[in-house]
Amino acid sequence: MTAVKVAGADAAASAPAGRTAADRTSTAELRQSLPLVTVRGLKVAYDQHTVLDGVDLDLFPGEMVALLGASGSGKSTLMRSLTGFAPVASGSVRVAGHDVTNLRRGELRTLRSHVGQVFQQFNLIPRLSVLTNVLTGALHGAGPVNLVGGFTSAHRKRALELLDRVGIAHKATVPARSLSGGQQQRVAIARALMQQPRVILADEPVASLDPRLADSVLELLRGIATQDGIPVLVSLHVLPLALAHSDRIVGLRHGEMIVSDATSRLDAAALAPLYENEEQPDEH
Repeated sequence: MTAVKVAGADAAASAPAGRTAADRTSTAELRQSLPLVTVRGLKVAYDQHTVLDGVDLDLFPGEMVALLGASGSGKSTLMRSLTGFAPVASGSVRVAGHDVTNLRRGELRTLRSHVGQVFQQFNLIPRLSVLTNVLTGALHGAGPVNLVGGFTSAHRKRALELLDRVGIAHKATVPARSLSGGQQQRVAIARALMQQPRVILADEPVASLDPRLADSVLELLRGIATQDGIPVLVSLHVLPLALAHSDRIVGLRHGEMIVSDATSRLDAAALAPLYENEEQPDEH
């Protein structure tokens, strides 16, 4: 099946329920800038098994892009390829000005410091305070002295500001393990922002949360994309969440991108081929 390509029409023309046209930036407006991520003809293979085949992707400043597909479709592999963790057999990957396929080890570390990542399992250090967990996002630029545990007052001030932004500054001194799942994910988002990222990758960030918390976390990510001009690529398994919170949807099936269009042009029926003869996505 040939992927549906975005034609640059206004993505706010028919926003899904829960989002008004005024809430969503038009695709045409978002694409006035150069993309921060450009993938062309990407092929990834493990031991002769092709996981991604001929994938093209652009991520523009300020947009939230939902990545859909059944289990094993290649969603996580695509995300890993953006930070140099997947074996690229052919094609090109550029992220925040870096040619990912031709970077040395030190250059890869720099690239990864420019990419904020949010995971399903939060990946916090349970015994450390919420504030310290956020501060770990600054380790790449903290310098050799601070890497052993000290942070500047400027770092601490920024970490507290980010905790306030995600709504849990009042939990700064408590251990991360004492927080609810939704609160821990907000800490993880604040930690990603502490890196001052150029791009954010969120791999199933709400899979462990109930629907109400999932909505609030995705709204937070959507606000970051809009207000900070940071493209957010978020893989999801719940179609209504993708339709409600994204500017654009890309979909993978058996490693091939078969959907790529403005969210306003899509509905559950248009996305059904992504899951044909496979496990169906959650509807709620």
